[in-house]
Amino acid sequence: MTMLKHLSLVLILFGSLGLPLTWGQSAPEDDLSFVPSPYLLLDRGLQFRVTKSINSMYDFDFETAERDFQVLSYQYPNHPLPDFLMALGYWWRIEVDVTNKKYDDLFLGYIDRANEKAEKMFEEDETNKEAAFFLAAGYGFQGRLLSERKSWTRAAWAGRTALKYMELSRGEEEFNPELLLGDALFNYFSVWIPENYPLLRPVMALFPKGDKELGIEQLENVASNAFYTRIEAMYFLFRLYASEEKKPYEALRISEYLHSKFPNNPYFHRSYARHLYTVGRWSESLEESQEILDRIESGKTGYESNSGRYAAFFIAQYFERVGNQEEAKRYYLKTLSYGEESESQESGYYLHSMVQLGQIAMKENQNALAKEYFKKVKKYAKRKHPAHQAARNFIKKNKL
Repeated sequence: MTMLKHLSLVLILFGSLGLPLTWGQSAPEDDLSFVPSPYLLLDRGLQFRVTKSINSMYDFDFETAERDFQVLSYQYPNHPLPDFLMALGYWWRIEVDVTNKKYDDLFLGYIDRANEKAEKMFEEDETNKEAAFFLAAGYGFQGRLLSERKSWTRAAWAGRTALKYMELSRGEEEFNPELLLGDALFNYFSVWIPENYPLLRPVMALFPKGDKELGIEQLENVASNAFYTRIEAMYFLFRLYASEEKKPYEALRISEYLHSKFPNNPYFHRSYARHLYTVGRWSESLEESQEILDRIESGKTGYESNSGRYAAFFIAQYFERVGNQEEAKRYYLKTLSYGEESESQESGYYLHSMVQLGQIAMKENQNALAKEYFKKVKKYAKRKHPAHQAARNFIKKNKL
């Protein structure tokens, strides 16, 4: 996982609108103790109205979601919420394959409009916690994309701006669980980044000191208790559990839940297949991976070559383990095809597939073909990469 994207630290504070446990519970009309919130974001009636729309967005039914978001933009033309929700929909299109830049301008356009409206609200009233909340979220989102595009200085600036507004949005009790996501990510990544990328230590020195263990604790808290940011916390948790924290069963638990709730979200789908593969549930991973490939073939929204690279590799590994070399070879070749389509030749699945194809070619006495695969591995992999080392060893051992 490329964790440098998290340099902005305060990310997608609105990202979990899909699945809060209490979502859609409006106050009874005869409840005289109920006091309407002065903030649109916390209006229970609005929350009830947009539940289906936001669930549709998370389930990649963007047509339904965006039609409803457009209605909101007519009802609340000066509020950042409609533009922010539109941006969120484009972010999930980007998330499926972050190397694809075709949605960048649309995403940033909606984020800029949301920020402009929130800034105007804030200028009119600097005690407006909702305006500060949206600015923290907007600049956090912006920083995340900029870090994906390796614009580190601009990403750091956006991250610092997001932190400033997050601090200003404190003090409204109903916002506090949502703001905890920003705290959690800051605590974890402000330690993780300088540990893993020493060159960024001067940049991170501009931020306060964090605490990784506390960050994980806070993410668990948000995932269990938050209203708006619950799903976003789950997203970060399963990624951290899978890679940094080495807790694959925890990663599987969360990704299984997300896939069950949003079965048409290709990111959650391939993550579930991946975590099934990681813990050795081969037949289930095979089933999910085949479904991913079927959905790519049928042109289902969001299912594309990047997901295909994952799925084809898991299927190839299954057939290799059961001794079906022909099918393993077929799906390793599919992995290469999907990898080349998504320009992911440096990815682990692509490189490992070439190593495996080289070994299969040697078993079939096609030494020239094997050498070609191993040379390509050396071309695309960094020298310290395990695939590069494996290719060198095979060439040397077999005198290719």
